[in-house]
Amino acid sequence: MGHAGMAATAVRYLRSVGAATAAEPQAVHALPRPGLRAVGPDERLPLDPAEFRRVLGNFASGVTVVTSPGSPPAGFACQSFASLSLDPPLVVFMVARTSTTWPRIARAGVFCVNVLGAHQGELCRAFARSGTDKFAGVAYDAAPVTGSPRLAGAPAWIDCAIQTVHTGGDHLVVVGRVEALDASAPDAPGSAPLLYHRGAFGTFSG
Repeated sequence: MGHAGMAATAVRYLRSVGAATAAEPQAVHALPRPGLRAVGPDERLPLDPAEFRRVLGNFASGVTVVTSPGSPPAGFACQSFASLSLDPPLVVFMVARTSTTWPRIARAGVFCVNVLGAHQGELCRAFARSGTDKFAGVAYDAAPVTGSPRLAGAPAWIDCAIQTVHTGGDHLVVVGRVEALDASAPDAPGSAPLLYHRGAFGTFSG
């Protein structure tokens, strides 16, 4: 018996015992789709905004003022600033989506991060207010690349162009490409940082 005859005999045998063959595949039935439903209110972890702020307030941070050129210039106090990347040099800050200052910075496409010193608590408070002329009586010059206001007396400044903007809940995450930067000497007068911890300003004691 040749190979073809042996194969035909095998197929006939398998059919006689009810087995599936390559010539006669069995239908494959999909499993039923799982039921879909929304997460119930009792399954969500409740989180009180006041408690969120209280706990996160234990994380001490530096304080900055983010400025942008214009007529008049724009600026706001910003606690949520950090370095992001060394190559390429990138920094990041977060701003509330309800901010009235942010649209002006976005239109300019550039900004300067002014790192505040321990002596600049009142300056920070002025830039944290809404509906006022934040630059009234404030000394500043233009950052070298973007022309954004560079506040006098700030221990460090970072001149940036907006790279990307991402959404993050009720805030926007703004990534900036660093174009220029500088800082005063560590032992220079006024170089100690302004810190924010548990809703109050403080200074660093080494």
